[in-house]
Amino acid sequence: MTPSLHATVSGKVQGVYFRAWVFDQAKSLGLSGWVRNLRDGQVELLAQGEAPALAAFKERLPGGSPLSRVESVAAEMIDYDKAYDGFEIRG
Repeated sequence: MTPSLHATVSGKVQGVYFRAWVFDQAKSLGLSGWVRNLRDGQVELLAQGEAPALAAFKERLPGGSPLSRVESVAAEMIDYDKAYDGFEIRG
């Protein structure tokens, strides 16, 4: 099991380069995992890495990309059964 940050972000977070922003933030912190749009308009993400980097990433999420408007972030640490090598944007 790999300690991971799982989060769901709601607000105006689709169609505003939010996933690309998350990708850039994750890469800058040396995190791996993924980010994807959900059908209900939210964005879901899973990040793995060192605890300080995950904490910094979690702190950045409410700010969002310049065009987004984050209304809420539901985030928790979980033990995930797969470890990722890089960070990817999913559909």
